[in-house]
Amino acid sequence: MFELLALNAAILLVLVLIQWAISVKIDDVSFIDAFWGAGMGILAVASWLHVPGGPGALATLIMVMTAAWGFRLGIYLFLRWRKEGEDKRYKMILRKDREKGQFARAALTRVWLMQAVLLFAVSSPAQVGILASPEPAPIPPLAWAGFALWCIGVFFEWVGDWQLSRFKADPANKGPESQNVLDTGLWRYTRHPNYFGDFAAWWGIWLACAAAGWGYAAATVIGPLFLSFTLTKWSGVTLLEKGLDKSKGDKYAEYKRRTSAFFPMPPKG
Repeated sequence: MFELLALNAAILLVLVLIQWAISVKIDDVSFIDAFWGAGMGILAVASWLHVPGGPGALATLIMVMTAAWGFRLGIYLFLRWRKEGEDKRYKMILRKDREKGQFARAALTRVWLMQAVLLFAVSSPAQVGILASPEPAPIPPLAWAGFALWCIGVFFEWVGDWQLSRFKADPANKGPESQNVLDTGLWRYTRHPNYFGDFAAWWGIWLACAAAGWGYAAATVIGPLFLSFTLTKWSGVTLLEKGLDKSKGDKYAEYKRRTSAFFPMPPKG
C-alpha cells in the first residue's frame, strides 16, 4: 500500500507544479480552492484504478463518495473564481511577496505545496479505504452508516451552496453597502451549512474507511480531525465571520445571536 500511496503523492505533486506554473503566469493562485476538492476526487479515482487485484464493492463506494463530493466542489469553486476573480485572502497572504518580487516562490511554498500536503492528509481515509478494500465482499453495515452521514453532508453542502449562489445573484444583496444577510433555507439553522456539509461528508468517508479495518481508520483519523479544526477554528468559520462582522454590522450580529454557528439547530427566539 505504501508504494501506491507514494504513487498518488507523485501524481499530486505533478498536478500541483503544473498549476503553480499557471498561477505564476496569470498572477493569481485563487483557483487552488477549486483544486482542493477536485484533487481529492482525482486521488480517489487513482487509488481505485490501481487497487491490487481490482477494486471491490467497498472500494467503489468510497471512490464514488469522494469523487462526487470532490468534483462537484471543484467545479463550483472554479466557476465562482472565474466570475469573482482573485480571492482577497490570497491577495492578503501574498501581498508582501508581490511587493518584493517573490510571488513565484511564495506561491509555491506558502500556497501550493502546503495545500498539497494538507490535501493528501485530509483525503487519506478515502485513499487508504479504497486501497484496503480489494475483496469483492458485500459492503459492511458500518460503511452504509458512513454513506448515510455522507448523504446528509452532501445535502447540506450542495443545497447550501445553491442557496448562497441565488442570494448573491440578487442585485439587492450586492455591493459593500448591502447589509442583507442570508438567513433563510438551511442558513436559518446554521450559519455555515456548506462547512457543516464538508464536515459530515468526510466523517462519513472515514466511517466507510473504518469498515475496511479499524487499524486503517486509526491511521487516517488525522484527515477528518484536521478538516474539522480548519472548518471551525482556522480558515473556515472564524476567518469568514471576521469579515462579515465588519461588512454586515448589526444585522449579522443579530443573525449570529439566533443562529447556530456550525451544527444545525432550531433558531433561537
